[in-house]
Amino acid sequence: MSNFNSKQSSAIKIKTLCMAALFCALAIASTYIMHIKVMFLTFDAKDAVITIAGLLFGPIYSIVISLVVSTIEFITIGDAGFWGFLMDFLSTTLFSTVCALIYKYKKNIKGAIIGLFSSIFAMTAFMLLFNLFIVPIYTPNYTTAAVAKMVPTLFLPFNLTKATLNSAIVLVLYKPASTAMKAARVLPSNPLSQKADNNMTSAERKKRNLIFSLVVTGIGILVAALCVVVFLVFLKGNVEFGK
Repeated sequence: MSNFNSKQSSAIKIKTLCMAALFCALAIASTYIMHIKVMFLTFDAKDAVITIAGLLFGPIYSIVISLVVSTIEFITIGDAGFWGFLMDFLSTTLFSTVCALIYKYKKNIKGAIIGLFSSIFAMTAFMLLFNLFIVPIYTPNYTTAAVAKMVPTLFLPFNLTKATLNSAIVLVLYKPASTAMKAARVLPSNPLSQKADNNMTSAERKKRNLIFSLVVTGIGILVAALCVVVFLVFLKGNVEFGK
């Protein structure tokens, strides 16, 4: 029996590593598919992809995937040098890991929401400070005083909108990703939730879950649409496809 359990555990680990590699590929692909540029700042959805991986497999995976993706992006399409790489890696890591870490110890929708809000504020605050000190280093045309003047008009709304849009994407895509991972037996099903629902029939449980998923998805899509409007209308950005 122990030998069987060991083989089963090894199979799950291999599947998890394969899924982590898949999320790396998806995160890299997201940087090519669509991005929104606002002056010299760029939004893409890789933070959301990496955050979903962190929620599914744990915060360590979000850190490792962030490093792999940022490194590949730096080698292939990066144009901001080492400081741009460092800023990108720390921003993505902070956003994805804060959320995954909170969710690890509070595995329910409340934990996910708290994690996403914490990620939004943590990443936004960090990036404001980081931009203030680092942008003048790799962009000599912008002095510290000039960057400070841009904080309320560019850096604050951009980073806040970027983090919120990534959170909305996580809300929309996490449940389908989790369901797929459980179907592939990469993740275990949650017997505790089923035990809590033992007074409900299977049909009632499915109806409740469907309604809940539709509400969360609807909220995520609405928030994402509002963020895109902020990018394109208020920040006067433009959508680009491919690099």
